[in-house]
Amino acid sequence: MGMTRRRRLLLGASVVVTLGLAFGLYWFQPWKLFIDHRVDEALPAVATEPVAEATATPAATAAATEQAAARAQPVLLSRGTFVSHEHSTSGTVSVIRQPDGSRVLAIANLRTSDGPVVKVWLTDQRVTKDGWHVFDDGRYVNLGGLKGNLGNQLYRIPDKADLTVLRSVTIWCDRFDVSFGAAQLHSYAD
Repeated sequence: MGMTRRRRLLLGASVVVTLGLAFGLYWFQPWKLFIDHRVDEALPAVATEPVAEATATPAATAAATEQAAARAQPVLLSRGTFVSHEHSTSGTVSVIRQPDGSRVLAIANLRTSDGPVVKVWLTDQRVTKDGWHVFDDGRYVNLGGLKGNLGNQLYRIPDKADLTVLRSVTIWCDRFDVSFGAAQLHSYAD
């Protein structure tokens, strides 16, 4: 009888450990730290061209914007460079107005970690050194799941998104409420 009770306890403990391990694997998905997913979508040229910050005056910027619109070319509205938060993150983000008036977020040369439930958000929060519980404190627009942790990718910005308020981008892990990396957007055209 003592042996049967002991076996039941061992079996019960084994079941609890197995369920705990399965839940931990599902929740944390640790293999994503070791697997890269590259996405190389074609970005508009304006997303990767250098911007002459020091020489751009409001009049020159307005004239360049009008000329680009007249030629039906994409227009660079803002750009930023990623800083690392919870995971090492690098690359640039650009907000671009397409010739049809739609707007896209172009991420160029992204390099970050993959993880569970990782999203791309436009937010109203300032980018600081801290990435925990920051970007979900204010307004944000979820542009969708991160397509890949390496490479170039495009995300459509909803027409109703107010880019005068949404001035930063974060690679956000929704499961753990943490930013992998973020970029403050700096305006170039209106």
